Amino acid sequence: VQLQASGGGLVQVGGSLRLSCAASGFTFSDYGLGWYRQAPGKQREWVASISSSDTTTPTHSVRGRFTISRDNAEKSLYLQMNSLKPEDTAVYYCKAFFRRDEYWGQGTLVTVSS
Repeated sequence: VQLQASGGGLVQVGGSLRLSCAASGFTFSDYGLGWYRQAPGKQREWVASISSSDTTTPTHSVRGRFTISRDNAEKSLYLQMNSLKPEDTAVYYCKAFFRRDEYWGQGTLVTVSS
């Protein structure tokens, strides 16, 4: 099982980034998926989720700015991030979950400069 997150980088306030998470080794379409982030000195927090039936749920602080999506054919998860703010700076992790199974990607760093 592998989850490979990518797409992070340095962006200015108000800019956009698209994170990707490539999956392998499990039945991707059966799994719920999520993005989490961990800012320096803080606990990891949930950002957004998408169910196996494509129902999406973002956390309040990113609603209207971030969009989570998935492509089951490509076994990929995405996070489109617009109107980025300095407080969005964090390492972003992807997660796959189904019943008692849970897999994490290695994280990709997003830095928003003001």
